[in-house]
Amino acid sequence: MDDYERPLFFHLMEYASDAERDVVGMVSGNPDWEAPEALRDGLREYAGADVDDFQYPPSEGLRELREEIAARRGVDVERVIITNGAGEANYLAMACALKALDGEEILLTDPVYPYYHKRTEMLDATPQFVAANPDGTLDPDAVRAAASDDTAAIVINSPNNPTGGVYGRGTKRELVAIAEAHDALLVSDEVYDHFVYDDGAFASALAFDSERAVVTNAFSKSMAITGFRVGYAIVPEWLMDVVRTRHMLVNVAGSRPGQYAVLKALRETPAEYYERNRQLLDERIDAFCAALDEAGAEYTRPRGSFYVMARFDGYPGTLANTERLIDEAGVAGMPGDAFGESRADWLRFALVTPRADEAADRLAEFFS
Repeated sequence: MDDYERPLFFHLMEYASDAERDVVGMVSGNPDWEAPEALRDGLREYAGADVDDFQYPPSEGLRELREEIAARRGVDVERVIITNGAGEANYLAMACALKALDGEEILLTDPVYPYYHKRTEMLDATPQFVAANPDGTLDPDAVRAAASDDTAAIVINSPNNPTGGVYGRGTKRELVAIAEAHDALLVSDEVYDHFVYDDGAFASALAFDSERAVVTNAFSKSMAITGFRVGYAIVPEWLMDVVRTRHMLVNVAGSRPGQYAVLKALRETPAEYYERNRQLLDERIDAFCAALDEAGAEYTRPRGSFYVMARFDGYPGTLANTERLIDEAGVAGMPGDAFGESRADWLRFALVTPRADEAADRLAEFFS
């Protein structure tokens, strides 16, 4: 995999920006709400720090931030490593699984967040896809049927991008057991865990204290700071040295001011901040799905995250149709075929815009 392939969402955001008409952007998952005030306070504090504090942090991350995460997640601090967003955390888990375990295959869901698939190719591994259920959940029996002794990692994302599916405790327990049975690693990306709309629907893979599970996460979505690139991985002790070494050689260390500000925000931001944003998105989902009903669309109502996948009769989710939707309806989404074969006829919309209601009305009018 030598040729650089520019992510499609960059192209579509530029296409929408260059359009001759007003366009509601629903391509990328960049939150539109305010970051915690304590985070801004942390940045201001850091600006006045001594010059020594402007130098390299520990490669595995600021100790105090790792301790805060460990306490919140109920794990030993030595299992926590701070990464360059959840993206690096997932890369480290996948790469280290392939290095440390037998097997050259990585199991992925379909539809799938494209970066998982592309990382698999970059690592010269073989992707194996398991189709998600119509509601975006995952059938453990389908994963069990696809897994083999050649499986090095099973990569899941719950709450899910792009479907909005949420995997519950029973599903996570079985996925952990499948990974253990095949001496593989379950990589559980939980970056949308603050955005779950059904009480009790979500469970973390950490609940099972398995030596074959890695949990990845970041503050990008929950604190509306995708540009800060502060994420983390919680890794079994036996794999930590391999993860730490690869992280150091690839990145040396992460951003010290970003970690400092996130730590202050974690300590001082009230739970109401997260609940307010969750309620905001739940209301947007209600309004958006109501408009999709009016448009006669088939759609998956998300139980988590903030994406809606929809299918309009006779309008498959291709790049050409996505561009046409920008030009003629003034709504920019993502083509379903960017996420795999099973939802190739669908379109995905990110509800991280205050104009989500307006976009829904435009879609209803366009497809009426």
